[in-house]
Amino acid sequence: MSTQIAFLKGHGTENDFVIVPDYDGRIELSPAAVARLCDRRAGIGADGVLRVVRSAAHPEARAMADEAEWFMDYRNSDGTVAEMCGNGVRVFARYLRHAGLAEEGDLAVATRAGVRRAHIAKESAGGGVTVSMGKALLPAGPVTVTVGARSWPALHVNMGNPHAVCFVEDLADAGNLFTAPAVAPEGAYPDGTNVEFVVDRGPRHVAMRVHERGSGETRSCGTGACAVMVATARRDGLDPAVTGLPVTYTVDLPGGRLEISETPDGSVEMTGPAVIVAEGVFDASWLRTVLG
Repeated sequence: MSTQIAFLKGHGTENDFVIVPDYDGRIELSPAAVARLCDRRAGIGADGVLRVVRSAAHPEARAMADEAEWFMDYRNSDGTVAEMCGNGVRVFARYLRHAGLAEEGDLAVATRAGVRRAHIAKESAGGGVTVSMGKALLPAGPVTVTVGARSWPALHVNMGNPHAVCFVEDLADAGNLFTAPAVAPEGAYPDGTNVEFVVDRGPRHVAMRVHERGSGETRSCGTGACAVMVATARRDGLDPAVTGLPVTYTVDLPGGRLEISETPDGSVEMTGPAVIVAEGVFDASWLRTVLG
């Protein structure tokens, strides 16, 4: 590991990330190192780490190299590996444009949940990023979310990573979300899950809070917003596969607003901002020292 390691800081609707460019896949970041980088008092501070690696240089992405040059190696703030991060894909795409590795327009990004297609809008059009998030899977079976003495039925939605979506009267019903809400049955989510709490704001307009698996409550969750849109459309009788019509919902999160659409073939798209806010370096010896 080299002495000086470059990093950037970026966010998508205030879901923030440490970005580590590692084009040839030579930097080893242990779970403990990722957790320290994400520590908001003793590290740089973030909801997760985005390591930027050429797909051909990463064993988990080589099979996607012909389709997507770049692999998003995403880690949660506790150091655990995650399959996908919707806000992360937008920020990853923004980094590639910032670094001159991609142009405005269409871009393919390899993730552990498969290749995701992004579109980087021109600055004159607001510069937002749209990501094709794939199709939602809705595993069968009842799910219940519990916070304290209160429980709600939830819909199991998989967007490449797992979600339990429940509708509440007030977002405060979710509690502090520092710890994961209880989800039953245990077998529904063998690897844990993200949990979304949703309230209505108006026609095709909802607001949400989220506990992200491995990170706690975050200001935004892109795949969570997609899961919320899918669950709300089913609740409202607007499943595009049934109506034959596309549908779009506005989803408000503590960190901002996302627009989520679904088409009759089941494809989900997410549009929102992505911002690079800082660049710097950290010393590898610092990590080695603090981690022992």
